[in-house]
Amino acid sequence: MSTKPRILIARRIFPEVVQRLAQHFEVQANDEDIAWTPQELAAQLADKDGALTTGSQRIDAPLLALCPRLKIVANMAVGYNNFDVAAMRAAGVLGSNTPDVLTETTADFGFALLMATARRMAEAEHYLRAGLWQNWRYDMFAGAEVHGSTLAILGMGRIGQAIARRGAHGFGMRVLYHNRSRLAPELEAECRAEYVGKDELLARADHLMLVLPYTQQSHHAIGAAELARMKPTATLINIARGGIVDDAALAQALAERRIAAAGLDVFEGEPAVHPELLQVPNVVLTPHIASATVATRLAMANLAADNLIAFFRDGQALTPVEMT
Repeated sequence: MSTKPRILIARRIFPEVVQRLAQHFEVQANDEDIAWTPQELAAQLADKDGALTTGSQRIDAPLLALCPRLKIVANMAVGYNNFDVAAMRAAGVLGSNTPDVLTETTADFGFALLMATARRMAEAEHYLRAGLWQNWRYDMFAGAEVHGSTLAILGMGRIGQAIARRGAHGFGMRVLYHNRSRLAPELEAECRAEYVGKDELLARADHLMLVLPYTQQSHHAIGAAELARMKPTATLINIARGGIVDDAALAQALAERRIAAAGLDVFEGEPAVHPELLQVPNVVLTPHIASATVATRLAMANLAADNLIAFFRDGQALTPVEMT
C-alpha cells in the first residue's frame, strides 16, 4: 500500500508537471479537464491530503467539512480569491499561490490591451472583417494617444510596477499611481511614478490600469461614482480580477460614451460576461489570458508543484498566502 500523500490536480495541466508530482505523491489528475461542480470537487478531494487548483475551484467551509485529510491547496495563480481564507485557517489548511513568475508576461499583456483599447483595434478589425472598408476617412477609428499620455495605475505591486516601467521608459508616459501604501522612494524613482490620491488618479488618467488584488474592500472599487470622475476621453483597463469593476456601471458608461473605451481581461462571475458589455463596440474583451504564454504557464504549474513538494517534505510551502 502506498505511503505517499494523495493529491488531486483539479484541472488538466502540463504532463511533465504531472510526472514530476507523481515522483512524490499518489496523484489523481483530471485528464479530461472536467470543470467539476462544488459537490463533485468535494467528492474528489474527500480522501486527498493536498490539491493543485487553477484559481476557479472554490475552497470554502462546506467543501472543507467534507475533506478532513486536506492540508494544503496550491493555486496555479497569483490571485487566490477562490480561497475562503478564514475557513481554511479554521480548518488548518494552508494555501499557496504563484507570485513573481507571471509578472513580466502579465505586464506585457496589460500594455498590449491598453494599446489595443486606445487605438480601437478590435473595432477596426470587426469593421474590416465585415467588408465595410471601402475608402479612407481622416477620422476613421482615430483613437487616443499612448506615447506621452498619462498612465494611472491603481494597485502598485509587482505587476503595477512592471507596467509603470514600460509606460515611463518605453512610451514617455507620465505615470501616476495609487496604492494602499506608498512605494519606497527608490522604487518610485525606478518607475518614474508619482503617488496621488484615488480621486486625483481618476481625474487625471488618460489610461487607467487596474492591477489591485480582489478583496472585500476592493469590490466595485470602480463603480458609477468613480467612472463619473474620469475624463470622457479616458480608457480603463482591467487585468486584475473580476468584481473590482462594477461591470453593469461600466457597460452603461461605455454605451453613453462617458469614457472612451475599456479593455477587460477579467469579469464578474466569469466565464459569464455581462450581456451589455457584449453589445457596446468600444470595449476589447479577452478571456482571462494575461499570463497565457507557454513559458509562464509552465512556470506557474511548476511553482504550484514546488509548493506541494516543499510542504510535504519540509512542512512549509515556498510561496504561502497570508492566512490571517
